[in-house]
Amino acid sequence: MADILASLRSLMASHSPHLDALLVPSEDSHQSEYVSARDKRRQFVSGFTGSAGLALITKHEARLWTDGRYFLQATQQLSDQWKLMRMGEDSSVDAWISDNLQREAAIGIDPWSVSVDMAQRWEQAFAKKKQKLVQTSTNLVDEVWKNRPPAETNPVVDHPLEFAGCSVADKLKDLRVKLTKEKARGVIITALDEVAWLYNIRGSDVSYSPVVHAFAIVTLNSAFFYVDKRKVSSKVSSSLQENGIEVREYGAVSSDVAMLASNQLDQAMTVNTSQNGACENDTCDNDLIWVDPASCCYALFSKLDANKVLLLQSSLALAKALKNPVELEGLKNAHIRDGAAVVQFLVWLDKQMQEIYGASGYFLEGEVASKKRSETMKLTEVTVSDKLEGFRASKEHFRGLSFPTISSVGPNAAIIHYSPQAETCAELDPNSIYLFDSGGQYLDGTTDITRTVHFGKPSAHEKACYTSVLKGHIALGNARFPNGTNGYALDILARIPLWRYGLDYRHGTGHGIGSYLNVHEGPHQISFRPHALNVPLQVSMTVTDEPGYYEDGSFGIRLENVLVIKEADTEFNFGDKGYLSFDHITWAPYQLKLIDMSLLTPEEIQWLNTYHSKCREILAPYMDKNEMEWLKKATETVSA
Repeated sequence: MADILASLRSLMASHSPHLDALLVPSEDSHQSEYVSARDKRRQFVSGFTGSAGLALITKHEARLWTDGRYFLQATQQLSDQWKLMRMGEDSSVDAWISDNLQREAAIGIDPWSVSVDMAQRWEQAFAKKKQKLVQTSTNLVDEVWKNRPPAETNPVVDHPLEFAGCSVADKLKDLRVKLTKEKARGVIITALDEVAWLYNIRGSDVSYSPVVHAFAIVTLNSAFFYVDKRKVSSKVSSSLQENGIEVREYGAVSSDVAMLASNQLDQAMTVNTSQNGACENDTCDNDLIWVDPASCCYALFSKLDANKVLLLQSSLALAKALKNPVELEGLKNAHIRDGAAVVQFLVWLDKQMQEIYGASGYFLEGEVASKKRSETMKLTEVTVSDKLEGFRASKEHFRGLSFPTISSVGPNAAIIHYSPQAETCAELDPNSIYLFDSGGQYLDGTTDITRTVHFGKPSAHEKACYTSVLKGHIALGNARFPNGTNGYALDILARIPLWRYGLDYRHGTGHGIGSYLNVHEGPHQISFRPHALNVPLQVSMTVTDEPGYYEDGSFGIRLENVLVIKEADTEFNFGDKGYLSFDHITWAPYQLKLIDMSLLTPEEIQWLNTYHSKCREILAPYMDKNEMEWLKKATETVSA
């Protein structure tokens, strides 16, 4: 790690102009949350493997900023060459640079790896002391990364209408209507899931996300798809061309954005697009280029005339979040099969914990009977997570996991985004909590579920914490709220039962979920972060409900279901706004022995019994006799 920093500092010193600092973001050229192995530059320089973070290297210091999900993990992974900066607690990176680097300092950034939003914010902050953000012509990290993984050439595949529910032609038509409304003549689409959604294609360029490394440009009369052409079969190429989409090399996007700026791109189109044209002559008064400042990289933005750019969230973010009936049906079905896999895993794990470790099991609270197990029989966080993947893989339409499974025992469960490694992971412990947060990618939907269990005798404190998390989970899921309400307003509902005891958690409460796309999907979210103010919750959006509580060095608890937003059947309709509510589409039991029933209200107990009764009914077709007996016991009716 010291060698990497020394090499980078040498390049910074020889750079023209000389660089006083270098920023290394986590994101790729598409501002993706999860990136391919060759784009994990921040991980390479810092050793920190979390999905979110920003590294800053100066002549004498190296600092890493990350959010509350990763404080504990970063503390464990960063060497003494690095200092952890806690977002929300320590000063922000731009404030730190402004306060600590000299006047007229030059701060380097690869313009392909930073969004317009972020670059402009930094420029504004640096201006106070005449500090400059310098765009490097190459990525300095790539120059010192000797064994950087090569670019993969995985095939692009069509996503059939039976799963997509809406044709490419209809999506392009809707997009062009929005362009006209905003007086724009073209849009640059950079987010990988938006490109995949718009063109009804999928791929495997990024682990856990079925996306393709590609850009898109859509004008009123033309459409382009920028991708490594080796990935595109003649069949996929034909279907794109039928929709008036021209396939171009990935690297051509840079020069084509410059052509778009000078209004020459339409003339360069070779595919016949007359069927799609929204502006048939040169009298259009649309003169703006639409760019999403949160997902478009600074490199492409820099090629445009800033006075003729519409900086606005991509209209595709909301269009993609509002699931059509086919997508909703697919998501519901995928979650049923996924719930069956989770129950089958719990049945298996319960039996193993009793047989190998002498645990009292999922249902009983007895002391652990000491058992001597052989090394070959032991269960680890990784071996059980592999077993869970096996249960998912047996289900129809399974294509892989939707993120690396968080399989965590005891103290590891307090690391919010813990990722177990085979060499260092913990063994399962019948005396400790086990938290697993996992999901699958299926052709008809993406899933994400968390359950927390104990196979021995949980403490009264663990039960009280679990019950508080469950109460928050139920409260949010049962919320009714007027149209126009955002996730910022609802976030508190999941926290109130924890706040009562002076407890809380450092992550948001809910995110959207893709339709065989990214497991984390915007533009909406349920969170205390200001970003959650931006977009109101709307009918047919999906959102997770996942409060938690984490006690460093001891245990962690999280419960997560996916919800679908629907119209609420309220007695009244104050202000004629219309009211909304949630439907759960995740089906797996909550562990009854971890619940302190005396802390639940009669309404919460009724909700729990109703949910468990639906679990039994919905999952029954997937269970064998033994699994069904277990599920009946796990979902039996309870009272206070």
